[in-house]
Amino acid sequence: MGVTRNKVDRDKFNAEAALPYELRFEDFALAMQDVYDFFYDVNRLLISKGLTRFDDMLRPANMSGMLSDMLTASLAKHSRTLTQNTFFNGHPDLIVNDVYPHNSVKAGTEGIEIKSTRKRGGAVDTHGARDQWMCSFVYRVDCETEPANDRAAMAFTEVYLGQVIEADFRNNPRGRLGTRTSTLDRLGIAKLRQNWVYRLIALGGNQTMKSKIKSRKPPGPEPETLRIEGDWKDAMRKLISKKRPVGGWPKPKKKKAK
Repeated sequence: MGVTRNKVDRDKFNAEAALPYELRFEDFALAMQDVYDFFYDVNRLLISKGLTRFDDMLRPANMSGMLSDMLTASLAKHSRTLTQNTFFNGHPDLIVNDVYPHNSVKAGTEGIEIKSTRKRGGAVDTHGARDQWMCSFVYRVDCETEPANDRAAMAFTEVYLGQVIEADFRNNPRGRLGTRTSTLDRLGIAKLRQNWVYRLIALGGNQTMKSKIKSRKPPGPEPETLRIEGDWKDAMRKLISKKRPVGGWPKPKKKKAK
């Protein structure tokens, strides 16, 4: 069969998905196609020299990290308002252009964190629970077909984009040498999957889970609705610089001693 170039199926986008920060479905399509074109060009060169496919050279963790970086760069290139966070290991990966000085922030709130995984459903480990927009790309790699040169091209099978809060995460146990990680819990991952952007395969769901998701609210006062008038960049800066309430932030209730 030889090396094949994969193509994004534009009929598999969810027209009802909510896209923040002026994102368009075409931005996602172009970003995924950039990755497909890269793998096609590299694998064609490797195979012509009798070498192993790039997909088979990379360990799963390395490939997921590389895909996340590639998708972040491509989405920043095609997006109207988002750019790459230039702070090393800063959060989130994509931030709103010109909101932070030099487009660099260690821990920002305006933007989207990009993840990629082979796990169906989009569940991924993160380095901390926080309120954020999270985008998870699920991909598939053919590691079984023989001979290896006839293996199918890497394919993105699911894309999820959701706004999650700290309460949606669970902290994972770790050993003495382990790294602390957090993962969306059962309700959190269900919330992420509700706003699916692209999907080649169908996932099940139930109304009970959906009702539980709606009942989960972030701690603290109800968020204010901001109506943007005039330049949206100025409005965003004012929102970020907003001072805390006069009475301070709400304090958690103390548990009564038994």
